[in-house]
Amino acid sequence: MLTGVTDGFFCCLLGAPANAVGPLESVESSDGYTFVEVKPGRVLRVKHAGPTPAPAPRPQSPPEAAQGDRSGLVRCQRRITVYRNGRLLVENLGRAPRADLLHGQNGSGEPPAALEVELADPAGSDGRPNPGSAGSGSGSGGRRRRVRRPKRTIHIDCEKRITSCKGAQADVVLFFIHGVGGSLAIWKEQLDFFVRLGYEVVAPDLAGHGASSAPQVAAAYTFYALAEDMRAIFKRYAKKRNVLIGHSYGVSFCTFLAHEYPELVHKVVMINGGGPTALEPSICSIFSMPTCVLHCLSPCLAWSFLKAGFARQGAKEKQLLKEGNAFNVSSFVLRAMMSGQYWPEGDEVYHAELTVPVLLVHGMHDKFVPVEEDQRMAEILLLAFLKLIDEGSHMVMLECPETVNTLLHEFLLWEPEPSPKALPEPQPAPVEEK
Repeated sequence: MLTGVTDGFFCCLLGAPANAVGPLESVESSDGYTFVEVKPGRVLRVKHAGPTPAPAPRPQSPPEAAQGDRSGLVRCQRRITVYRNGRLLVENLGRAPRADLLHGQNGSGEPPAALEVELADPAGSDGRPNPGSAGSGSGSGGRRRRVRRPKRTIHIDCEKRITSCKGAQADVVLFFIHGVGGSLAIWKEQLDFFVRLGYEVVAPDLAGHGASSAPQVAAAYTFYALAEDMRAIFKRYAKKRNVLIGHSYGVSFCTFLAHEYPELVHKVVMINGGGPTALEPSICSIFSMPTCVLHCLSPCLAWSFLKAGFARQGAKEKQLLKEGNAFNVSSFVLRAMMSGQYWPEGDEVYHAELTVPVLLVHGMHDKFVPVEEDQRMAEILLLAFLKLIDEGSHMVMLECPETVNTLLHEFLLWEPEPSPKALPEPQPAPVEEK
C-alpha cells in the first residue's frame, strides 16, 4: 500500500497518470492469442480457439429436410406501448417457449400476457397524479377520466429459428466479453471447457485491459467507443449462429450487438448484468476522483472488490483475483471506464425489443448487482430464463465454474419444442342429389 501512495504523490507532482500502459503493436502469437487492430493505433488482444474443421454434413433426404425446416421455429409477437406519462406497457401476443427450457430452472411458467412498468416519474409535468393512480377515475367527484395516449407504439412480429448449438458445428461461435477491470483470463474455465467440447470461442480484452492497448485519452473508453471495438471483433469472427456471453458491463455490449445484428446473434447469456436500464455515470462515485487519488486508493479498491465480488475471501479467491487480473488496470483507465458509461438508448424499451433467447445467471451473494435487477430484466425480455446460483457472487464464473459451464452448455443445446401443426378443418360430407 505504501508503494501505491508514493506513486500517487509522484502522479500529482508530475501531472501524469502513474502506471500508464502504452499501446502494443499488432502481432500474431503462437499461443492462441491474436492482436487485432480495430482502429489505427487501437489494438485488442483476442483469444481465438476452436476445433479442426469438421467434415461436410451429409446431404439430407427430402423428408429430413422438411422436418429440419420446422424444428425450432418460434413466432415472436409483441406490442410495446410507451405513454407520455412515462409508463411502458408490454403485451406478449404470441406463445413464448419458457416452461420447457432447462431442468431445475428458477421460476418457470408462461410469461404474463401484459406487463406494465414505470419508466420515469409517474407524476405528470404539472405535478398531478397520472390516470389510473389512486384518487383518479370515475369515483373522484364525477371527474372525467383522462384517456392515456401513447407516445409511440412498437410492433414486433417475426419468426425465429432457435436450434441446438452443438460442439464442432462449423457455423457456431461463442463470444465471451468481460466487464470493467477484468480481462479474458476470467473466462479461462469456460474457454477450456467449450474448446474441449469442440466449440469455436472468441474472447477479447477490452481496451486498456489485459494485453490490449491503453490509449491515454478518456474518450477512448466511452460506451460507444468500446461498443464499436466489439462490433469490429464480432464482424471479424462471426458466423451464421453466434452466441454472446457477457459478464457485468460486458452484458451491455452483448445487448448492443444482439440489437444491431438480430439475424446473426442466436442466443445471449447475461451473467450478473443488472437491470434493463439506460447507463449513466454517477457524479458522486469514488471513481470521479482525480486519477492520482485513485492510484493511492488502488490497494483499498482491490480489497473492496475481493470482499464484494466473491462470496468467500480465502486464499483460493485471492489467487483467482490475481489470475483473473481483476482491477489490474491503470487508475486512468479505471476512471475513464466508469465515467464513460453513458448509454441513454439502452433503456427498457431497447431491451424489450430483443427477440433472441436470453439466459440470465445471477450469483445470490452479488453485492454489486441486486437480484431484483436481474428479475426485472427477465420480466422485460421476451425470451428470458433466470437461473440463480446460491454459492456464487459477482465473479460466479470463477467461483462456480462447473455450475456455470453446465448451465451454459444446457442453454446452448436447448431448442424449443416444435409448435403443433394446425389441423385441417373438417369438410362437410358431400350431399348426393336424388
